[in-house]
Amino acid sequence: MPLTEIIPRSLQEEVREILQPYLREVKELFGPMLEAVILYGSAARGEYLPGRSNINLVLLLQEHNLAALQRYARAHRRWTREQIVVPLFLTEGDIRVSLDTFPLEYLELKEHHVSLMGQDPFLHLQIDSRHLALQCEQEAWGNLMRLRQRFVEGRGETEAAVILMPLSLTALLPCLRGLFRLLGVPFQGSTDALLAELPSRLKIDSAAFQEVWRLKRGIITPGPLEIPRLFESYLMALQAVVDRIDHLRAEGRI
Repeated sequence: MPLTEIIPRSLQEEVREILQPYLREVKELFGPMLEAVILYGSAARGEYLPGRSNINLVLLLQEHNLAALQRYARAHRRWTREQIVVPLFLTEGDIRVSLDTFPLEYLELKEHHVSLMGQDPFLHLQIDSRHLALQCEQEAWGNLMRLRQRFVEGRGETEAAVILMPLSLTALLPCLRGLFRLLGVPFQGSTDALLAELPSRLKIDSAAFQEVWRLKRGIITPGPLEIPRLFESYLMALQAVVDRIDHLRAEGRI
């Protein structure tokens, strides 16, 4: 039975305009091998910014096929101009065997996605909280260590900090949502609302995170004298997340 594209009107107009021809093309490229197309990330959460945000997709396939991937690779070149990044190519078997390895990623997919074509493979996923807690801790520590390292690689310059902070926060947000889930308060609202909840839910001052989020979205443009202050505040806030996770695990709460 041929797959039918379903692009909800709730998606932003710019996203819908990009997805319509894209879905037609992937259906032609993969034929009966294609079982589903899933949108996730900022576009699925309603936070897509034209010219700034990427469009993230999962292509669910019956099997992995080199020839089909090569066909897609040739076609994808022009889609990069539309900010569509190379999708995740998964089978249902891939999801089953990797669920405990990438619980944070699958939690993001489960709670923030839009099914565009075919059966939804993420609707009824069960995420093991033990694996989720461990990955949250690993991701937070890794984020902090990479940020310090890359700042030094960038010669400690303000330009490096401006690039690194939004990248770090983007990687941290799934971890924060995972922590909310582990504490029994699953959160599916906007990133603005999530950051506003950090002081009450996690006892973490979110001012630096909120400022970096506004920087990422182009709402503010701190001057060169303000960047070192913001970077130092952001490092302290990230350290506070790491410390809070350690504390919660020691108490047996996650």
